[in-house]
Amino acid sequence: MTGITEIAKKTIRIGALIVVSPLVVLYWLLRPVSREDSLFAGFSQTVSLFPGLLGSYLRIAFYRCAMSHCANDSYIGFGTLFSHRDTELHSGIYIGPQCNIGLSVIHRNCLLGSGVHLLSGKNQHRFDDPDTPVRLQGGEFTKISLGENTWVGNGAIIMANVGRDCIIGAGTVVTNDIPPGSIVAGNPGKVVRSRYAESTKGATT
Repeated sequence: MTGITEIAKKTIRIGALIVVSPLVVLYWLLRPVSREDSLFAGFSQTVSLFPGLLGSYLRIAFYRCAMSHCANDSYIGFGTLFSHRDTELHSGIYIGPQCNIGLSVIHRNCLLGSGVHLLSGKNQHRFDDPDTPVRLQGGEFTKISLGENTWVGNGAIIMANVGRDCIIGAGTVVTNDIPPGSIVAGNPGKVVRSRYAESTKGATT
């Protein structure tokens, strides 16, 4: 049965690639005459509108051709937007609906609930000069990392690196780097406890 399932998935992936191939060709034709991330974000908005499981297959097919790295066994929910082509999605990822993903690398087996925002660092907008509009002061985009096997709850906002094996509570705002194995909650996000400490305690009792 497993073999049949894998054959079916492979067939669907090939079909999805065929369906989105006109979009892929158009994207690559427009790249030389467009601002790269603006172009990528526009196409991301288009492919975000495909509904259901088939929609995820279509998004994965497009991003495998347009993004720096996108594993074919991930899931990307309806309405999820990506703003930077140099984003990496590794194997076994689940991204819920209506997420907003900035410049980032999401490592293996991460789970993101709905409405999660991964910002491109915390310095995207400078605001030092009160006499200049914020939109004209520029900023810095930083590629943040979401560590392997991390679970991010609904509506969390992340603008710093998160280590592997972490749990980020729903609605948490992460502004500073989080060590591996942490359970984080609040605004700003604070480490509540360590999963590794709990595991060690369980092993010794």
